[in-house]
Parts: sequence; C-alpha cells; structure tokens
Amino acid sequence: MDRTVEVAVIGAGQGGLAVSWLLQEAEVHHVVLERGAVGESWRSQRWDSFCLNTPNWCNSLPGLEFDPEDLDGFGHRDALVSYFERYVRRFDLPVEPHTPVRAVENLPTGAYEVRTDHGSIGARAIVLATGSMSRPRVPDMAGRLPSDILSISAGEFRNADVLPVGAVVVVGSGQSGSQIAEDLLAAGRRVFLCASRVGRVPRVYRGRDIVAWWHDMGFLDVGVEELEDPSALSATQPQVSGTNGGHTVSLQSLARDGATLLGRLSDVRGNRIALAGDLLGAIAFGDEKSRSFKAAIDKWIDSRGIDAEPPSADAGEPSLPDLDGSDQRRELDLRGAGVGCIIWCTGFDADWSWVHADVFDQNGRPRHQGGITESRGLYFIGHPWLSKRSSGILLGVKHDAARIVEHIRRGVIDAEAN
Repeated sequence: MDRTVEVAVIGAGQGGLAVSWLLQEAEVHHVVLERGAVGESWRSQRWDSFCLNTPNWCNSLPGLEFDPEDLDGFGHRDALVSYFERYVRRFDLPVEPHTPVRAVENLPTGAYEVRTDHGSIGARAIVLATGSMSRPRVPDMAGRLPSDILSISAGEFRNADVLPVGAVVVVGSGQSGSQIAEDLLAAGRRVFLCASRVGRVPRVYRGRDIVAWWHDMGFLDVGVEELEDPSALSATQPQVSGTNGGHTVSLQSLARDGATLLGRLSDVRGNRIALAGDLLGAIAFGDEKSRSFKAAIDKWIDSRGIDAEPPSADAGEPSLPDLDGSDQRRELDLRGAGVGCIIWCTGFDADWSWVHADVFDQNGRPRHQGGITESRGLYFIGHPWLSKRSSGILLGVKHDAARIVEHIRRGVIDAEAN
C-alpha cells in the first residue's frame, strides 16, 4: 500500500460528502476519492437547464444550508455543484478530485485495498458513494438505427443547439424524458415523445408543494420493510418539474405545448421504429396516479382538521388534446418525419465490476440492509430505497449517512480497537 486510512469514501456527491462531514466530526481519518471534479455526476450527466425537482429546503447536507434565502425555490444544477464545492471548502473535507478508482479488493485480512490512478490505499472500511446511475440503460435495439441518426442517452444530452438539425424522438416519459422534451420544445424543435407508464403529481396542491405534503404525512419516511407493494422499489419517479420556478408536467401538457405523443417504442427496424398501441393507457395511468396522490392528501387534511386551500384545477393538467390519430400509430418513419436524433431516457444502472467483494446478488445488485453489507466494513449510500423512500433524494442522504458512520465507528473502528 502507498498509504492507509481508516475509511475510504468513493464518490464526492451528496452521499460521499455527507459521510465525510460526519467522519470528520467523529475525528475519523478518511479520504474521499472522486473520478472527476466534486459533484461530477451532476456536472457531466445533467443537461444545461436541469433543476432539482425537490424544493431547496430539503436539499441541504449536514452542517450547511443549501439556499436559506429561497427555501421554496428549486436549485439549478450549477447552484448545486457550487454548493458542493463550498461545502468542501467550508469544512476542509479531504476530497481528492480526479482520482479514478480502478478496483476495490476485499483482502484476506478483512481490510480493503483501493487501487487508483495515483497509487493504492489501504482502508479498514469502504463507503461506496458512487450512486446507482453510472451507466445509461440504452436498449440493444438502439444499435439498429441508421448511422445518420444521432443516438444518445439522457446523460449525454446538453441542449438543443448541439443536436443535429431536425426533429427529435424522446424515448421514455419519466422525469428526464418529460423535462428534456420540454427543453426541446422551448428551443423550437419538433418532438416525438414515446410515452411510458409513469405516474405524475401536481407541483402544488391545496396551496402547498407536493413534497411539503409528503414530508408532513410521513410518506418520505416509509421504510423498505413497511412497503405493502414491493413494486414501488423499482417504480419510476413521477413526472414533475423544478424548472421555471417549478410546475406540473403531464403527457397532456406536453401535447398542448407541441409534442407529438406516441406509444411505447417497441422495436427499431432500420429507418422505422415500431410503436405499441398503448398511449391512452399511459395517459390514464398518469392521471390515476395523480388522483390517488391528491386523494391521500385530502384524507390527511381531513383527518387532521388542517385549514388548507380547497382543491382547485391545476393549470398544468390540461384536458386531453386532439391526438390526431397518434394514439393508434404503430410505427414512425424516421426519415419521413425529419428525425435527426433519438434521446434514450430509459434509465440508468450501476456498474460494480470494479468492486471485488461478495456483496452482490445474481443480478449484480448490492445485498445490504440500509446500506450495510455482509462484508464487514463495506457500505453503500446514495441509492433509491437504501433504507426508506427519501434515500434517493438529498433529503434522505444525511440520515443514511449518520446511520452508516455510526456503524463504522461501533462495528469497525471501536471493535478493532478493543
């Protein structure tokens, strides 16, 4: 080993920085290794107009407010990156940027070796804070597209100006797909949106932001073990947006703004894409989820006798426009429609090929309980549903970090000292 530390934290995003702050408070010798700059994923995997979908009041890391002057606003990507940089400087956290980790080895001694481009590091504990979105999930059929049509993932999109001329097909209508579609429409591009079954929520309901209601209702604190329906663990985040001060997004609003809605993209056949005839089902699914969320809030308000604004129509939820037969369309001729680019907003996966420890299931997913693995001293943080619903957003990271750091102190450092 070129050097040793008690804990090596890999990744300087929200999870890694929250863990680092707590380790420093506990006077635990550690290092934070980042492949690029601080908050690299936010810099390189988000488009230029990207804003957080959660209000500023729930985006702070321990010890420093994100934006105390605009608690109800929605921070831009660049503001979040600046906040991370300020956080590192304020607390003098031991972050080493531009230090890619090539391998983590679980040694026979029970310790770990971290191999980087700048040497190897021995550590008694490892916190993997690289998140679960390191590799775009682009289907194999993308490889069958004509070579003159640009094919990129949501993580590669920046803005409309750098795309080839012509119309754009956006595949997937989750938070990324719907917001990228809005960005392209605002830039004057023609957009074909291949919709998927995604829930949606109103940005504001009965006078308050949806996240504020969820916070008060305990919705964000629901733990994995409390879920009645395990399918929630893999459900796509509902459509909603923090751009332009925050607003409601729906398939209907996207159609109103000029997007041509299509069913799910089921195949690529050279110059044509095949479509499932399920557009109306996707619209109905989103509408039902919105009604369900609002009904739950109504029930909460009534049960607590809360003096809230009465229900009202949401301007972001227009009635279904004339689909002009697009709900029945089963294919699209890309060249005939003037398409120059397809953007795959089909999710991300994690890449753990560099972690050599027996902590993954047969599908390559981490085995853990609240981020704590069976391999003593190895931890994960920054994953959706790591311990509860809020684990995948900044609000929940500090709680997961506190539990993990306490486990490191008691289960690794103190145990070895004794």
